Amino acid sequence: MDRLSIDARRRLMQAVKAKNTTPEIAVRSMLHRLGCRFRLHRSDLPGTPDIVLPGRGCVVFVNGCFWHGHRCRYGRLPTSRTDYWTPKIEANRDRDRRKRAELRVIGWRVLTVWQCELRKPERLESKLRSFFGLG
Repeated sequence: MDRLSIDARRRLMQAVKAKNTTPEIAVRSMLHRLGCRFRLHRSDLPGTPDIVLPGRGCVVFVNGCFWHGHRCRYGRLPTSRTDYWTPKIEANRDRDRRKRAELRVIGWRVLTVWQCELRKPERLESKLRSFFGLG
């Protein structure tokens, strides 16, 4: 049973942004501090990556754990309306896999940063340094 009314739930879900989310801004800030220069939301690339580093041939997707079906505690499916949510999240996961593969085929290196990784910024910064070869 949902603790929100149908209208309240609808308003809450409609308020979820696709671009310039708080996790995305945090990753961009971290990359900027590391000296990386990037472009945002290149619609000419498969999947419209959140962050594109053309000089390094890399793209970064900053994914919300719930919306992209991450296998962490924050990515759990709701217990209500599973007939709706299960196929929706699976379709998101399938699309993500396809778009990452398309990017790799055309020569891009792909990194996915999960929302839950922002809870440990030192570890995430280490992951970014390693991926981009930033000593």
